[in-house]
Amino acid sequence: MILLDDVTLTYPDGDARITAVDRVTLEGRPGIVTGITGPSGSGKSSLLALAATLVRPDSGRVLVAGTDATRLSAAGATALRRDSIGIVFQQPQLLPALTAREQLRVMAELGGRGRRERRARVRARVDELLDAVGLGAVADRRPAHLSGGQRQRVAIARALVHEPQVLLVDEPTSALDRARGADIMALLARLTRERETATLLVTHDLIHSEALDATVEVVDGRAALVTSRTR
Repeated sequence: MILLDDVTLTYPDGDARITAVDRVTLEGRPGIVTGITGPSGSGKSSLLALAATLVRPDSGRVLVAGTDATRLSAAGATALRRDSIGIVFQQPQLLPALTAREQLRVMAELGGRGRRERRARVRARVDELLDAVGLGAVADRRPAHLSGGQRQRVAIARALVHEPQVLLVDEPTSALDRARGADIMALLARLTRERETATLLVTHDLIHSEALDATVEVVDGRAALVTSRTR
């Protein structure tokens, strides 16, 4: 579960400050995909950065799996992000020299001290995850030999490799055609249900809104629930 509780975020602008997020409360629940929409510059990316614990709000709380990230040190927030949050960026950001399998395996080494068992478990899950996103047959290909949709699938599998409770996704269909975009959205919806992640997904493209369980619109830093349904 993730809860952004009455969060406000401002940025300096000369002698003044610009409000990017204005007293927003937003909850992501296990097994649910919550879409975040709105015009460019409305505060969607800032909201996702708060959810990812990459920035700290001026006020309010960010609760991730029951932990208040706003009370953590920088190192504590990094550990929380590593253990409990998976992030899928707008561009896959894969390492060119690594195969799809290696992209996931390298994540197993980011566990810090005293995490040998966890790293071994993550390595064992790599092929299962690649199969889950439909890439078992191309696990040994490097990014240059994968399609755009396949690269995005690798990024999704990589974000899930540590079994996060929260999945944050930024514009997953922006570089894809309509058919491949629909495939990616359907995949995210399925994985969210199967793995019980609380998924927050930023998108401009409401063509694929059928994959969303709830939709929140952000305008001028404020958020309002637009749709909500139960699967």
